[in-house]
Amino acid sequence: MYNSDIPSRAELLTSAQLLRSTAIAFVAAVGILVTIVLPAEYAIDPTGIGRALRLTEMGEIKTQLAAEAEADRNRDTQSVPAAPPADQRSSLLNTIIGGLFVSPAHAAERVLLAQAAKSDETVFTLKPNEGIEYKLTMAKGAQVNFTWAVQGGAVNYDMHGTATGGGKEKSIRTGRGVAGDQGVLTAETDGAYGWFWRNRGSADVTITLKTNGAYSAIKRMV
Repeated sequence: MYNSDIPSRAELLTSAQLLRSTAIAFVAAVGILVTIVLPAEYAIDPTGIGRALRLTEMGEIKTQLAAEAEADRNRDTQSVPAAPPADQRSSLLNTIIGGLFVSPAHAAERVLLAQAAKSDETVFTLKPNEGIEYKLTMAKGAQVNFTWAVQGGAVNYDMHGTATGGGKEKSIRTGRGVAGDQGVLTAETDGAYGWFWRNRGSADVTITLKTNGAYSAIKRMV
């Protein structure tokens, strides 16, 4: 059997050549970071190349929508919800105790039923500078067909998801001055997936959101 020849010492790269190659790779990586990654992800554009390539605008949309969504959540969660009535607490307690004695097979069956095909049409109005967020409760791998349209103007939006148990919210798609969108939303993990909209226009707009697929609930985030 023939094996390839072992290169001679003269054919091997010298230390100087290795250092030069490493330096070139490092400079290229820094260049890509400064001109592409930072403008597109964080709207940081020290060279101006990102804005020329329209990448900075993409980063500005992401950071603006993320900041607005976080500010709205922080404001709304400052109020502590009142304790449920006694009969509701009793019902909740019974549900929890009953769940402790459910067999794994039965529990899996209930999850499948909860994730069966579901359809909703949600309509809401946004005043100028008003924002709103709706999320679907989905299991890992579940898919939902969605479409939403704006009447009376356009909005900024961020489609994102958060895994069950918390963690960093992951942005899936964003847009500025958009009159509608449609597609398929797929859950990477068990969690809540949905949209945040902001009306930056000078007049009220009405959004109609239609969802159809494997989710157990849709709710407005507070």
